[in-house]
Amino acid sequence: MVTTVAEQPFTVAKIPVSSWTFAIRVWLAMLLALFVSFWLQLEAPASAAVTVGILAEPTRGQALDKAGFRLFGTIVGVTASIAITGLFSQARDLILAAFAVWIGICVFAANLLDGYRAYAAVLSGYTVAIIATQQIDTPQHVFESGVARGAAIAVGILSMAVINTLMYTPDRHPRLMVQLAAIRRRVREYASGTFRGKPDNSTTFLTLLREIVALRPEIASVALESSSGSVRSVAARSVAVGLIAELQAARILNNGPVDVDDTACDQARAAIERADDSGLPAQRLPELVAGQKRVRDVETEASAWAAREFLRGDEEVRQDLLALRSARWPLRAWRAPLYRSYRTAVESGVRAALWLAIASIVYVWAGWPAASVSLSFVALIIGLGATAPNARGFTAITLVGTPIAAVLTGILEFFILNGADAFPLLAIAMAPFTVGAAVLMKSQNLLWSSLGRVNLLFIPIILAPSNPQTYNPQSFLFTSLFLVAAASLLLAAQTLIPPVSDRERRMRLLAEARNELQEPAEHNREAPEEATFRDASRIGQFLAVGGAQDSRALAEMLSCFDQSAMVRLCNAKLMQFTDGPLATSADEARAAIVERDTPTLRTIARRVREMAPQTDSIEADAAACLILTSKILDRGSGVDFSQEAT
Repeated sequence: MVTTVAEQPFTVAKIPVSSWTFAIRVWLAMLLALFVSFWLQLEAPASAAVTVGILAEPTRGQALDKAGFRLFGTIVGVTASIAITGLFSQARDLILAAFAVWIGICVFAANLLDGYRAYAAVLSGYTVAIIATQQIDTPQHVFESGVARGAAIAVGILSMAVINTLMYTPDRHPRLMVQLAAIRRRVREYASGTFRGKPDNSTTFLTLLREIVALRPEIASVALESSSGSVRSVAARSVAVGLIAELQAARILNNGPVDVDDTACDQARAAIERADDSGLPAQRLPELVAGQKRVRDVETEASAWAAREFLRGDEEVRQDLLALRSARWPLRAWRAPLYRSYRTAVESGVRAALWLAIASIVYVWAGWPAASVSLSFVALIIGLGATAPNARGFTAITLVGTPIAAVLTGILEFFILNGADAFPLLAIAMAPFTVGAAVLMKSQNLLWSSLGRVNLLFIPIILAPSNPQTYNPQSFLFTSLFLVAAASLLLAAQTLIPPVSDRERRMRLLAEARNELQEPAEHNREAPEEATFRDASRIGQFLAVGGAQDSRALAEMLSCFDQSAMVRLCNAKLMQFTDGPLATSADEARAAIVERDTPTLRTIARRVREMAPQTDSIEADAAACLILTSKILDRGSGVDFSQEAT
């Protein structure tokens, strides 16, 4: 066996070259945004620089995708600012109350979305803070402020797009193809373990599931990379959905002994191991699994059917990978639905509104000058924290990173620039700070990456570049103090009213999985594969809030996942018998599934199997599916899960 060593990326100062080129792109785009803003004499050139920092993404498609949602979120935020100030222009307290409600609505929406869609939701929230609250004493200037902010954001977006084009920013889809193909190989290895007598490895299953689900936002960004990007995005999405279905089929194989004879086991294992990129003829899959001997009864036939289903799914994924590689439409354009926990989203939105209300009360009570500026920073941190894994953790990192950004900005403004107003000097002076922050962003360490992002955003905010550059120590000090005060006040509010805890999120996801299993809901007529992907995204969310450490709750979540997937697949098979001699048996089987009456399911399966003309007929497939469903339901009901997993 030949082992290969992964090629190590070329490094400079022990940092990959890709990180350096990314950082230089960000620096050049920020300079271009400032230069154009100065030339056009925009009111808020700092917003253009901050836009570049926000759009700092490693691939062209991701930057364009985020840019589009940033522009959309800004438009929504400006519209909301005009509406709120127009309705409550005579009452400052009502403006603040409406603003808190709006932030809550935006955080609620962000919790129902992922990727850049969630970012657009929170952006539309804190845009109101930047525009409406800072113009709370002059509401007639809200429209002008909104137009100025929109112009600065447009300049930042165009600057990032130009630099990404000139510097040949990499596309995501080549690496995505390699990543998906590698996951497919690992799924086949996971499935082939059952034929070698290996026990089921839930850790491997969960790792694969989490990796596939995590690709959902990146797959969406592929659509903007080229003229064929939309086709590649659809193909990649179909691959991801197919991989989850294939992984679930592999889990069925791994969850119990395969009850086919040795010849069938050998041939099935060989079929899986030979299922390379050259593919297997679809019509030969039943032969390769069933073996030369006909299995003797429906119980043993069920395992052969499970292996056939896995190989069929693997062949479909291979075809979708070929479609992705050749930029053509896949055979099936699957959707990749995201699981949404509405109750958790409502609680998160309410708490965000309360945090902002507490901050508003403190600022009004204190009567600080420029309190509206600090309040807008509170809203900014709330919004960005809503898209982070841990809202309070993000606030804490911001509280640590803000003084660092203030000190670095002070060094840049009063020691390096020190009164200079020539743009080339500004460009050179900003280089180490911008490049350094961007390099930190690419770190694999979450703390360093977060600090890099905070500094990349807050240094332009505190510096507030202008033409000519103003050097006002008092303004610098106030901005820095109000940023730190905003983070401190928000952290205090989050301590008083803590965010939804990880344990609460886990228990809610588990309760929703239980309820959905007992009372299946229609989700816009999703195909079984699409519904399985949605359930997989719920498991991904469960793992993201510490589910891997909660073994009892995780076991029940996986049991619900297995049962839901098999029940959906079984119902799809039974739909083929709506009319005909087996219609009555199909109705009885559905009723038995609802009642979890597994002995009746097995009886019906044998009855349906007797009507099958051959092994690979739809009747035989339905009978095998009913047998496997009864086994999985028995396994699920046989485990004693506590109502309050710890």
